[in-house]
Amino acid sequence: MASAGQAVVKVAQGELQGAIENGIYSYRGVPYAKAERFMAPQPPDNWDGVRLAMNYGEICPIPAMDKVATDEQFNPHRYFPQSEKCQFLNVWSPGINDDAKRPVLVFLHGGGFTNGSSIEGASYEGANMARLGDMVVVTLNHRLNVLGALDLSAFGDSYAASANTGMRDIVAALQWVQSNISAFGGDPDNVTIMGQSGGGGKVRFLMGAPDAKDLFDKAIVMSGAGNIAALPREVASAVGEKTIVNLGLTPETISKVAEVPYEDLLAAGNLAIKQINESGLATGVNWRPNVDGSFMPADPVSEGWAKYAADKPLMVGNVMDESSTIIRNDNSSLFADNWTKWPDDKTMAKLTELYGDRASPAAEAWKRAYPKEPLSRLAFFTPAQRASSLKAAEVKAASGSAPVYNYLVTWDSPVLDGIAGTWHVADVPLAMYTVDLVPQAFGGGMDARAMSYDVSRAFINFARSGNPNHAGLPEWPAYTAENGATMLFDNYSTVGLQHDKGLLEILTASTGG
Repeated sequence: MASAGQAVVKVAQGELQGAIENGIYSYRGVPYAKAERFMAPQPPDNWDGVRLAMNYGEICPIPAMDKVATDEQFNPHRYFPQSEKCQFLNVWSPGINDDAKRPVLVFLHGGGFTNGSSIEGASYEGANMARLGDMVVVTLNHRLNVLGALDLSAFGDSYAASANTGMRDIVAALQWVQSNISAFGGDPDNVTIMGQSGGGGKVRFLMGAPDAKDLFDKAIVMSGAGNIAALPREVASAVGEKTIVNLGLTPETISKVAEVPYEDLLAAGNLAIKQINESGLATGVNWRPNVDGSFMPADPVSEGWAKYAADKPLMVGNVMDESSTIIRNDNSSLFADNWTKWPDDKTMAKLTELYGDRASPAAEAWKRAYPKEPLSRLAFFTPAQRASSLKAAEVKAASGSAPVYNYLVTWDSPVLDGIAGTWHVADVPLAMYTVDLVPQAFGGGMDARAMSYDVSRAFINFARSGNPNHAGLPEWPAYTAENGATMLFDNYSTVGLQHDKGLLEILTASTGG
């Protein structure tokens, strides 16, 4: 820890006292905005003297959990005090007050638009990546679920900003970065936004949000390329109106919504979503950004995310197995029936169960696409996510002059004889060079460190220049519809050129995707 007077930076609101940890300056729990319930974020209050920035700030309230998640071993979680006053960010940098103009990476956490926080993942720490890449890493909390996406605009101008408060928070954080990151040795003209899963969805929304256009320069979408469209305005409005009815409030008593306990508010909102899904008005409704006509004038994902960000380089990819191993199954059952050792007859029986009469052609296509992988892995491969990653790359490649790079992590952890494959979120510690922070997931061995070193340097180089290539990888061409180029991250990484196109055609057709 730093002595008083060391590791002090001055931001717009006052001075911050950070810490120096193994040569990296860290600042935790820095307020980037303030906001009342359902209101747009405002600049944070100024403070007198020096504010300590050594403790994380509160996270947004999330739905209560009643059991341990099946992926806890591989995605170890951390939980923290919750508050609606959750607009805090964290910064790691190799140097401060030095005009170094380091590239800046802003990481947006997963959990959809309902759960998660900037510290939920034990691997979300930014120090290692900052050190390896001589860069500034930022993580942040923002409003979620009913607090971040409940549209109450039908109840008056006071609630005009309510529909997208969570996304507005992220924009406020990026504005704070623009105004203050130079004090931390960062370059406000070289900012990359990176998000995984729901965080990847947030990146795509930002790529189509007018207010965010000038706040970042490059984007990375990790396992978040699915077409998660914004809720249409009429659907979002219906959710808001039913939530108020469920709370026993009326247009005349709407102001009392500010006093409703969070648990009651969330329950009323979740019931409203259920009612909408059952009403026939819409299906698949959940907490996510809304088309509100102002902050989000149209759905940015389906109607313009690539167009609006045509000049911004993109990296988009996912992992081989995503949610099909530890997310959807019990680890004990997976371990007892280790799929990595299935004989071919058992594998073919499972593939037939999944793909019917397409099982045999799929098996042949798999062997051509992934000749080093066991056939049994096809039973856990996630074609929809892979296809959505390629579709996003294709749309981006056609949208402008900035390049797009596609990746797929095929490397799998040796823990428990490899039963987890490469699971959803596995690319975050690989990219942030934090595999040693989660040895229960990656084994703590040299293979994991080497893999993370190569992956992280690719992400770092992309954040620095928009090109992920480095000497530890084969030449990685930008994706085009013609070459279908994908970096396959593994112990010996290779570049696939339309390598699994035939496989995806078989698998997505078999499921109607």
